[in-house]
Amino acid sequence: MSGAEALRWGFSPLDGMPYVEVHDHQLRGGFTHQLGTLVGQRLGLELHFVETPNKRIEEFIQRGRIHLICNANPQWVAEPQRYRWSPRLYQEEDVLLLHRSDAPVAGMQDLHGKVLGTQLGYIYSLPLMEAFARQLVTRQNVRDLDSGLNLLSRQRLDALIDMRRPLTYKLAQRPELPLHISDWVVQRYDLHCIYGQHLPLSAERLNEVLLELRDSGEIARMLDGPGQSPQ
Repeated sequence: MSGAEALRWGFSPLDGMPYVEVHDHQLRGGFTHQLGTLVGQRLGLELHFVETPNKRIEEFIQRGRIHLICNANPQWVAEPQRYRWSPRLYQEEDVLLLHRSDAPVAGMQDLHGKVLGTQLGYIYSLPLMEAFARQLVTRQNVRDLDSGLNLLSRQRLDALIDMRRPLTYKLAQRPELPLHISDWVVQRYDLHCIYGQHLPLSAERLNEVLLELRDSGEIARMLDGPGQSPQ
């Protein structure tokens, strides 16, 4: 497929490791880099990684600035029927990070009246989004995960919500922090790739490659072993 258009693969800088390792707005490592590189190799396509804020995924897809991004769920976009979707590639969970000196949070009622650190543009579970809308829980967007960890460590937040894998990865790096992950799983969800109409190959061919990687266990291995380059 020499001469074919390069595949523009989006990545969210706020996803953090093990998903993305970003330096100077360039994707340098992590699961997204490994997956994209491997897919590009299988398809014989040149790959360009494009920084894509979560709140602008649909805009970037529609404009053709990116062809796809693989941290998406149909429930998170306004008009999912406008796009093509890959099969489910992996699962994630939104969980809470708490200060060790604070009481446990076992459910939504325990969050009422609290200040929760969040990501700008990120859509959470319907009950939590309703709690924000009704001002039962105060949503405070943090600049990035490190900023959220520092605010929570100083008890400037009551809790922080994020995906389990990035929180687990970060806590392993910073064991000195007085923080722990709550047992309560706020939401469990599937992650897919979302494709726009500008995709330079058929969605069926791309799905075929992604399914091979999922069903062979390659995607699970990449997620469980961050930082390893695909062979």
